Amino acid sequence: MPQRISTARGREFGEGVRAAINASGMTARRVAELVGWQEAKLSDFLNGKIGCSRTELALLLGICRTPVEERDRLLKLVPETHVQGWWQQHGSCAPARLRTLIQNVVAAKTLTTWNPHGLPVFLQSAEYLRAVIEASPNVPDVEMDRRVKAAQELQELLFGRGLRCTFFLHEQALQLPVGGHEVHVGQVHHLLLMAVRRNVTIRILPTVVGAHAGMSGAFTRLTFPAYEPLVFLEHQSSTLIEEQKAAVEAYQEVVHSLDRVSLDAEQSKTVLRQLGERLSAADLSGPARLLPGALAGGVSFTDNHRL
Repeated sequence: MPQRISTARGREFGEGVRAAINASGMTARRVAELVGWQEAKLSDFLNGKIGCSRTELALLLGICRTPVEERDRLLKLVPETHVQGWWQQHGSCAPARLRTLIQNVVAAKTLTTWNPHGLPVFLQSAEYLRAVIEASPNVPDVEMDRRVKAAQELQELLFGRGLRCTFFLHEQALQLPVGGHEVHVGQVHHLLLMAVRRNVTIRILPTVVGAHAGMSGAFTRLTFPAYEPLVFLEHQSSTLIEEQKAAVEAYQEVVHSLDRVSLDAEQSKTVLRQLGERLSAADLSGPARLLPGALAGGVSFTDNHRL
């Protein structure tokens, strides 16, 4: 039987079943025996080479004594594990931990994000995170600490395993005083600390560029050593995972366009230092007064980044 296409749903399903087996305390061989399978069949099933019926899966999860909520999630996933693209609906707001995003960041070799209005969660300081969460009308106050912790755990996944990260930011997003003056100052210094990490590149799109390819909204593009690339689009109450080749390639063209018109890494660090200096010198009794484009407009462009 030919191997099935690897999809985000299929990989998440496989990880979920493996976790259920591990939590049971039994060996894979013993679980296979109780289900009535050969161990090789269970291995092929977990690796996505073959499927199974809902009845077989229900039996396996029952044997493993999988909690009801997780059992129902996996039973819902099983008929669609080979389907590319995934629209996840979350209700009034996204959960604190985006399971699919986390699993794919762990598996990725490169991560590229674009955010035209604010900073991606990967680059937010704890105080910035709190201010963003507090501004949302749909997130209960009691979830603040849990969401900040979940975001920081996601940030930690970027380091220590060779993941290459590129963050495209709009200059105007840097000037947004999220959380007030002190938080703004701290966030800019946090970005400078992130920018010197060996696996992180921050690229700033100057305001003076005007219209640009990223105006349709924020996204995160991931590539993998063994899987096809995909794109995450996060919305107020849902997440869309794009896996169709044409759609993913379209976002890569947006990345190429942003690369052509953004400051390079060293120029972007210069802009961040300038902003940090201006904010630190500003009168703390009021916000720093920066005109749109005032920062990047003073940076010299190389021939490869000419406006």
